[in-house]
Amino acid sequence: MELLSPREVAAFALSLLDLTNLRDDCDNAAIEKLCLRAETPYGHTAAICIWPRFVAHARAILGPEHAVRIATVVNFPSGDLAVANVVEETKKAIEDGADEIDMVIPYRKFLAGDEAAVTEMVEAVRAACPNACLKVILETGELKDSGFIRRASELAIAAGADFIKTSTGKVAVNATLEAADIMLQAIRDSKRRVGFKPAGGIGSVADADLYLRLAETIMGPNWIMPSTFRFGASGLLDDILGLLSGSTAIRASGGY
Repeated sequence: MELLSPREVAAFALSLLDLTNLRDDCDNAAIEKLCLRAETPYGHTAAICIWPRFVAHARAILGPEHAVRIATVVNFPSGDLAVANVVEETKKAIEDGADEIDMVIPYRKFLAGDEAAVTEMVEAVRAACPNACLKVILETGELKDSGFIRRASELAIAAGADFIKTSTGKVAVNATLEAADIMLQAIRDSKRRVGFKPAGGIGSVADADLYLRLAETIMGPNWIMPSTFRFGASGLLDDILGLLSGSTAIRASGGY
């Protein structure tokens, strides 16, 4: 990656940000604030990422053709719901106006040796939202082993994921550069157009820069854009705005 100033990295990261509020205490007022925060004097975030129950409210605020996309989560955060329930969640979210679906794989079943459960879930949700962007969450902090992370990446990609995403942000270990390295190599080796989303624990532009540099090293120049790379974060926006405005950023509470 060519040497960019912190301000240039901040502007780039803003365009790749899924501004997130998946807090248990989220309410309509918080969604209204999130929608406002997604539009800044320096440009807008790629998306907001919210609970399914708030999708219709966010769509009413943003309107039908807004540049900020609406992402929501299904099978979240446990990964333990039945396929039929997750399909129902997905269809309802799309009806309410979601553009993107962030879906947790049944990672506990996968760790127990049931690879078919991952394939079945991803394929079913893919079929339920054929025109939406499907981001598949592996929960890499729970998979832990590099072999498991690699295999889960391969299964998700083969079953139709548009993105593979590290984490829910709801467990002890979320995005790490080690997991990102494994997942990006799986994307590269698949030779498919699949994106990557690190999520959870990325709170500064300096952190974001490390992921951007890693992605460019593995995927090559000009690969990173909103259709292939997202950050899942909330506090990151404060650091971005602090750098772009020349003021000291005040970190928000985590969006997870």
